[in-house]
Amino acid sequence: MNIKKFSRTLPMKLWLLLLGVVLFSFFSNDFGLVDIQKTAIILAAGVDKTEDGFSVTAQIAVPKGSDRTTGGTSSVEIEAEGETVSDCVSLIFAKTGWVPKFVFCNLIVVGEEAAKSDMIGALNYFLRNDYMSDSCLLAVCEGKAGALLSSTSAIDDTSSLAIEKLFSNAAVNSGKVVPNSLKDFAISYYGVSESGYLPYVRASEQEGGQNDHAPTSAGAGTNAGGERDEPQKVYIAEETALFSKGKMVGLLPREQTLAFSLLTGKVSTGTFGAEDAGKPVTLTVVKNGGGVSLDLKDGPTAKLALSVTVRLCCRSITAPVEDIVSDSVPSPILKSAKAVLEEYAETLFSMCREAQCDLFQFKRMLYARSRKDYAAWKDSLLLALRPEIEAKVVSMK
Repeated sequence: MNIKKFSRTLPMKLWLLLLGVVLFSFFSNDFGLVDIQKTAIILAAGVDKTEDGFSVTAQIAVPKGSDRTTGGTSSVEIEAEGETVSDCVSLIFAKTGWVPKFVFCNLIVVGEEAAKSDMIGALNYFLRNDYMSDSCLLAVCEGKAGALLSSTSAIDDTSSLAIEKLFSNAAVNSGKVVPNSLKDFAISYYGVSESGYLPYVRASEQEGGQNDHAPTSAGAGTNAGGERDEPQKVYIAEETALFSKGKMVGLLPREQTLAFSLLTGKVSTGTFGAEDAGKPVTLTVVKNGGGVSLDLKDGPTAKLALSVTVRLCCRSITAPVEDIVSDSVPSPILKSAKAVLEEYAETLFSMCREAQCDLFQFKRMLYARSRKDYAAWKDSLLLALRPEIEAKVVSMK
């Protein structure tokens, strides 16, 4: 074979050789990966506190249809108890024969009792797990996390997917929900402020909801065998759990959750109420700016400032057509709105101080500014802080 002909055929031979190596590696050892048929794809995990340790509920995706629908994502919940979360995960493996993998886990829910006892202890396994995503959503729930994940959602075939919808970008823009991730919560805890927050999820029975069978009561029905079906649930996360030194120490209601969102400047579609001549009105936030700062000039001062551009969304009484077609908000309503938002922010600050939760990371601000001032104020800063709150509300037109 001459050199010219060999040079033309060499690339093809190399490609064939490479293809042979790839096919041999793929069919011989799966590149070292675990067989998918032997792997439990965990969509969400629930962690609860027990007398002897922890209980973990893993919501596992299953490759088959469900009784409720022929489409969507089907799942099964497997629960195990142990002294540590790792023990629970190992027992789930023993019960199912599936290797638990958290690479697709997008949600961790911690029961309220565990959150009040030792939140970081409940999360220790996940923080060390190499397969966990840093962006995995984290939440606290009323009651048991296992019961929440095992509940039947009225919105989705899988409860965790319905809960995740509560933390969408649209929900964040409304200012009614403040989601947090495993990574960001850990950073806040291990920082000098030792404080953080998480959305607080509640489940309620869907009033008038129907299953695939005729209902016997609100949200419940009977199956073909005459057994009572589980009632369908809807979920809400408009409250925010406060944390200090790894323990849940307070709960912000929806108004203060909104104030927190407004102070961080994340709201673009949210609504809140005000008054006009003693009658309720609703305003829509079109634009939002906010910020929190620390001033030590005349003693520790917390400056909370927020600004919103609003339009009139709704009145509780009949209004003339001129009022309906106008986006301009009368000055009495703007004045009322300013008072409402300042009250929300003041209550928010008071609740955080009472709970000793450094929600706005004032200690971190002080630490970054002056180590000397931090050493002097770190133990008494939250109690010594004097709030200065200012809300600016302007009309869209």
